[in-house]
Amino acid sequence: MSTSTPTKSRARVGALEILVGLLVIALIFRWQFTELFASPAIQTGATLFVSIVVQALPFLVLGVALSGAIAAFVPASFWHKVLPKNPALAVPVAGAAGVVLPGCECASVPIAGGLMRKGVTPAAALAFLLSAPAINPIVIASTFVAFPGQPEVALARFVASLIAAVIMGWLWLKFGKGEWLRLPKRGVHETGSKWKSFRLTAGHDFLQAGGFLVVGALVAAILNVAVPRDIVDAVASNPWISVLALAILAVLLCMCSEADAFVAASFTSFSNTAKLAFMVVGPMVDIKLIAMQGGWFSRSFVLRFAPVTFVVAVLCAVAVGWWLL
Repeated sequence: MSTSTPTKSRARVGALEILVGLLVIALIFRWQFTELFASPAIQTGATLFVSIVVQALPFLVLGVALSGAIAAFVPASFWHKVLPKNPALAVPVAGAAGVVLPGCECASVPIAGGLMRKGVTPAAALAFLLSAPAINPIVIASTFVAFPGQPEVALARFVASLIAAVIMGWLWLKFGKGEWLRLPKRGVHETGSKWKSFRLTAGHDFLQAGGFLVVGALVAAILNVAVPRDIVDAVASNPWISVLALAILAVLLCMCSEADAFVAASFTSFSNTAKLAFMVVGPMVDIKLIAMQGGWFSRSFVLRFAPVTFVVAVLCAVAVGWWLL
């Protein structure tokens, strides 16, 4: 007669346990938190943080749901039907397709990789990768809401982002090399049923983008409250430094494009051109996207593509901002 020793399962700390722990900490230190939030500066920052998150969240939910649906239900054969055979013409068509087939930047990288595997010219796929998160209707609508009474800001974002995406596609067509691309055989969420792919893609993008939304809103609140006003004014008063500062901040914050307009609008001391640079650069190149592109395409690719994209995006934002803003 044999006896089996029961295996002990390791206790795992999940989201529920973390939430309960935070609630316990809040109850224990409730008086300290009450005194902390009695400060006018903390109250102002908390109000700004909550307002950014509340305004941006509906657009974020809608955006990740739509990008998940596109990743799951739009077949790659669609592109072979709509894209011109001429690669130079396919680039602007693919860039403009970001209006019809939008996607969160988290989803655009695997979508672009899937298009390349199905035979779409890399230049066109990369133009779509850059344009889809930046010019889709949800992003433009959120920009209208974030900048009330200034429709020219949303128009400038659309024009600058589309031009930058097309330029990068053409630059790849001219100078890109096939050995810089190393594509995986299958995408992250390309297995299983379409509904399962939709659920996994949308859920993954929401959790990731929601986290970056919270971080971005928190940084915006801190910059508006904690950083001395004279330092902010000194940076904002210099046109070139202000543009470069917000462009670099966009790279570091990794904001989702459906929500970044609300963070940009909170930088009240900066010019609209600097805010435009923040909104154009963010969906095209940030730390999160650099890591994803390196994993999907190769380190050689991202070391060349990301810096050039940053420069092109900034120059397009400045040019369009000078023209429209």
